Amino acid sequence: MSKKGVYGSKIKKATQMLFYKRHQKPGVRGAELHKALGADYPKVLDLLDDYLKPLDLKVKIIFEEEKTPEKPTVEELDKARFYVTLRGELQTKDKLMGWRIDDLAGLAITISYIISKKGQASRSAVEKLLGEKMPNWKISMNIERYIRCGYLGQDDNGQLYLDWRTRAEVDQKALINMLLSSDAQKAQAAEPKEQIEKEFED
Repeated sequence: MSKKGVYGSKIKKATQMLFYKRHQKPGVRGAELHKALGADYPKVLDLLDDYLKPLDLKVKIIFEEEKTPEKPTVEELDKARFYVTLRGELQTKDKLMGWRIDDLAGLAITISYIISKKGQASRSAVEKLLGEKMPNWKISMNIERYIRCGYLGQDDNGQLYLDWRTRAEVDQKALINMLLSSDAQKAQAAEPKEQIEKEFED
């Protein structure tokens, strides 16, 4: 078989592995891809990523330590998990995907808070925070939904952490920048009001 034919066969196999959910969590461990495709599986995934571009999809790598090595070794890739995710952003009309806007806002707040706490926060602290934004009866239900959908995990000590879906789907840096930008805009909008109130007092 020609080299092109060999890589064509490997790309097909990689596509089947990445798109077909074989475990409780989607995606595939690098070690599984290594075993099925050979030591050159990173190159196979690069080729697959090129094929997925016209579909606005991409192969995303999530490392165990959450930090992305600049030039990961095969050993580091073997320990990572590979997913197929969107390359661009969802259109506004598609973003809710059956979720209420306040539920998504609660998820964004929760993720941001956990990031600010170095990746882990007590459930009670998150519940208290969400209590400022939504009715109490929804808080526990929403957290359970976030856990069930894979955005959050919870350990035996009641600590919440970011689970596989947040790490695969959410651009954490962009989320934080968006929230900081929103806070800055609110502060700027409040300045004229405060100035007017001061002038009336004078």
